[in-house]
Amino acid sequence: MPLSFLTADRAFDTAGDVALPYDDRDLWRRPYRPGPWRVGSAALMLLLASFVLFAAVVIAATGGPSSAGVIFGIAGVAILCALRMLRMGVWVSAHGVRQVSFFTTRTVAWQQIASVRTVQQPVRWLGLPRTVQGQALLLVRQGRSAEPASPLLTTHNSDFLARDSAFNRAADAVEAWAAEYRRG
Repeated sequence: MPLSFLTADRAFDTAGDVALPYDDRDLWRRPYRPGPWRVGSAALMLLLASFVLFAAVVIAATGGPSSAGVIFGIAGVAILCALRMLRMGVWVSAHGVRQVSFFTTRTVAWQQIASVRTVQQPVRWLGLPRTVQGQALLLVRQGRSAEPASPLLTTHNSDFLARDSAFNRAADAVEAWAAEYRRG
């Protein structure tokens, strides 16, 4: 007898992209899962932080509390960096779209958006200066036609590298949110 409530493969009655009636659309949500590159780099950062925390405990046990405090601080910074890396990405709600990067967060209300579309263009590979040909989900703000559109998602960022179908689903989800809430 299979225990379907214990597995992730069970069949659902509703489509995966449809919000359930009890879901609060005012809460910020990511319309996709974080990619393996983002999760893997955060896991490595947390692994490094665990070694640094172990070193801080050893230093604290053998003497120098001021040195241990500095090492605990370094471990805390590594943990905060890993958590911020996991938080990075595009978030949507009924209020607008929010793009979270490592140091900044930019929120644009749906009423300020002229269009959200997927285009073929050179994109940065894993956020590095090297560019490759790929797809990008562009956000064009109203009244700023001279300003180049800023990419929200790309096929070669840490969430969608080698996951084209996941990029297409995420782009479609953001475009659907934009189409629903730009109307008013």
